[in-house]
Amino acid sequence: MSLVVGTALLAVVTALACALPGVFVVLRRSSMLVDAIGHAVLPGIVVGYFFTRDLDSPLLIIGAALAGLVVVLGSEWLTRTGLITGDAPQGLIFPALFSAGVILVTLNFANVHLDTHAVLVGDLNLAAWEQLIVNGTSIGPAYLYVMLGVLALNIIFLGVFHTKLKVTTFDAQFATSIGIRAGLVNAAFMFLVSLTVTAAFNATGAILVIALMIVPPATAYLLSQSLPAMITLTAVIAVAGALAGFWTAYVLDAATSAGMAVFYGLVFVIVLAATRIGQRRRQGIRALAPV
Repeated sequence: MSLVVGTALLAVVTALACALPGVFVVLRRSSMLVDAIGHAVLPGIVVGYFFTRDLDSPLLIIGAALAGLVVVLGSEWLTRTGLITGDAPQGLIFPALFSAGVILVTLNFANVHLDTHAVLVGDLNLAAWEQLIVNGTSIGPAYLYVMLGVLALNIIFLGVFHTKLKVTTFDAQFATSIGIRAGLVNAAFMFLVSLTVTAAFNATGAILVIALMIVPPATAYLLSQSLPAMITLTAVIAVAGALAGFWTAYVLDAATSAGMAVFYGLVFVIVLAATRIGQRRRQGIRALAPV
């Protein structure tokens, strides 16, 4: 498999893996938690490396995902106290965690290739550089199969817990009244989100991962009237945007993940504008209609 094709496939798989759980993140109005989780993964990576001394160890992903979950659970706990409202709890927790990670890197692991810039911005091309060789034949980037595993895990989780996720998303009180442990479902789902964000940061970085997870489902939300339609449109937009953004960046010799994020943003703006124009036309028609 050529490097270009492998990188394009990695872009598509990463976009899908992020966008599918992003549907419920958008519906739960927890979009900025993704940004908080993305910034909080650094101390988890550092702690994982402290125990494993191996930057390729899967324990780094688990440790970083747990650090992201700390942001979610900590924010929920601060909100339940009633002393801090809005998104202030996130603003208190994730800067502290990210700063702690930066300090740990600079003090204890300055000689280790653990680039904080790469954690923030990511590089899809570098993530696809290491090839998986089987019997002397390259079968694509090794990281592609990591993201395929994450995508498969997300699909399985969303399929098994679809009903519980739907009920807890739209009416958490009703879910609790019928015996669904809404808190446990939410914690499990946010751990999955944290795991996905952590796995994707090599390709997208902590900053741009929010575009892959939020913009496709937010765009689909404007176009759909039901949850199945929103999930389907999200997948279509994620794949189309990943391919278009990748090839645009390839032609322009620009950053691939940034190209994908810009393309997703343009699609959202176009859909939003078309939706607003459609609403105004319908309002005008109703205003002119005889009573």
